[in-house]
Amino acid sequence: MNEPTGLRARKKERTRDSIAEAAISLFLEHGFDPVSVNDVAAVAEVSKPTLFRYFPTKEDLVLHRFADHQGEAARVVRDRDPDADPVTALHRHFRDGLDRRDPVTGLNDHPLVVAFHGLVFSTPSLAGRLARYRMEDEEALTEALGGGVRAHLQAAQVLAVQQVLARTNWRRIADGRTADEVHPEAVTDADGAFDRLR
Repeated sequence: MNEPTGLRARKKERTRDSIAEAAISLFLEHGFDPVSVNDVAAVAEVSKPTLFRYFPTKEDLVLHRFADHQGEAARVVRDRDPDADPVTALHRHFRDGLDRRDPVTGLNDHPLVVAFHGLVFSTPSLAGRLARYRMEDEEALTEALGGGVRAHLQAAQVLAVQQVLARTNWRRIADGRTADEVHPEAVTDADGAFDRLR
């Protein structure tokens, strides 16, 4: 008897989540480089080929959380209200992320999120892979902004601003402050940065 498609999809999602959780736990405890893919597969109780079906590289075991946000800036621009210019739409989206304490804004003080960002920012291979994601985002945003050199410059500036704001927020929290304490500064910084982009 064949498994219903919905059940099969849920099982795959559970397997993917289980592998990712095992990987993050191991990386946070021991560091990224000392932990092998075999170690992750053993803790997740899957074979190495199964692990690679879900995560093509070791870096993807960590960065899939960022990959979930891939193309987000381009989507915000494409889906914006007709009365909003692209930078205003991106500004509103970032501000909403701050209010929701979205980890991608750096304004999240859950200990695992803070440790996760520390792992990513301090591991060269992860930081390098993240830069590649950013280049892909830059291309997508350039296209959403209409293409050409001017659009490419604007896309690069927007993504650089978001990255600087997120790292600044994370550093403040990593230094021992709460997200609620940092929030007013984060909003002021975001407002100032996006005003300058305009």
